[in-house]
Amino acid sequence: MSTPPRRYRYFRNTVVGVLAGTLWSLIGALPVPAIDANTVAPFPIGITARWEPSGMAPPTPTALAHYRQTYVTDFNGRVVPPGWDVFGGTPGGDPGGQFDAHHVVVTQGLLRLKVWRDPRYQNRWVTGGLCQCGRPMTYGAFFVRSRVTGVGPNTAELLWPRSNVWPPEIDFNEDLGQVNLTTATLHWTPGNQTEFRILRINMFKWHTWGVIWTPTSVTYVVDGHPWHEVSLAGTIPHIPMDLNFEQRTGCFQGRDCPTQPSAVLIDWVAEYRPTTPG
Repeated sequence: MSTPPRRYRYFRNTVVGVLAGTLWSLIGALPVPAIDANTVAPFPIGITARWEPSGMAPPTPTALAHYRQTYVTDFNGRVVPPGWDVFGGTPGGDPGGQFDAHHVVVTQGLLRLKVWRDPRYQNRWVTGGLCQCGRPMTYGAFFVRSRVTGVGPNTAELLWPRSNVWPPEIDFNEDLGQVNLTTATLHWTPGNQTEFRILRINMFKWHTWGVIWTPTSVTYVVDGHPWHEVSLAGTIPHIPMDLNFEQRTGCFQGRDCPTQPSAVLIDWVAEYRPTTPG
C-alpha cells in the first residue's frame, strides 16, 4: 500500500535545513556523549547470528526487563510486511523531492530504502520511505538494526503521531546526510519546541538503534547503551505514535544531495510494551 508522505515533513524540512547549515558549530556547542562499549549493555542489542546480514538476529521476547515483545520482523520474503505503508508523492515542504514505492525493497533478509536518479522523475534523486501506520503504540520500546551505504541523503528513524497532527515527534536516529554522526530530536508543543542532541558514530557500520518511551521520559539507545535521556515535565508525548523510516534529499535547497546511489539497510525491527502501566 502506498500512502502520501507524512505531514511532519513540511516543518521538519525547515528545521533540518537550519541544522545542516550550522551543524559543525552545533557540534562544537553541544556536549557529545561518549559510550563505553566495554560496559555491560543494559538494553537489547540482538542475538549473535552469522546467517543474519547484520550479524545479529532480533532480541528475544524477554530481552527487556519489565517489558513484553509485541512485534518483531526480520524482513524475510520479498514484500513489505503487513501493517507497513509505503510513501509516495512529493514530500511536504520539499517541492523538488520525491518518494516512490519502487525505492522501498525487501530482499535477502533486508528492508532497503534506495536512493538513485530515477528516469521516471526527470532523472531527479528519488527516495523511499514508509510508516508502520497499522501498529501505533502509546509508550513502549523500539529497536532497529540498520546502517547506511553512502553519504548525501538524510536518513531518519522516528516516531510520529498516529493522528498525523504535529508535533509531537521523536527522532531517535537522524543523520542529517552525514556518515560520522547521528542526531536525536524531541519535538513538542504547537510552537515546536525541541530538545536536540548529537552523537558521533560511524553510520556505515551496523548498529542497533533504540528509543525507550515512557510516560515520564524518552531514552535514546545505541548498541544496548543509553546515550541521552529527556525527562523534562511537559515534553513527553502521551498519544499513540507509529514507527517511520525514510531517506530524503534536499537537492533543490542545496543540501542533503547525493553524488551516487545509496541506501539505508534495515535488518530487523523489534518492539516491546511495558508489562505494568506507567
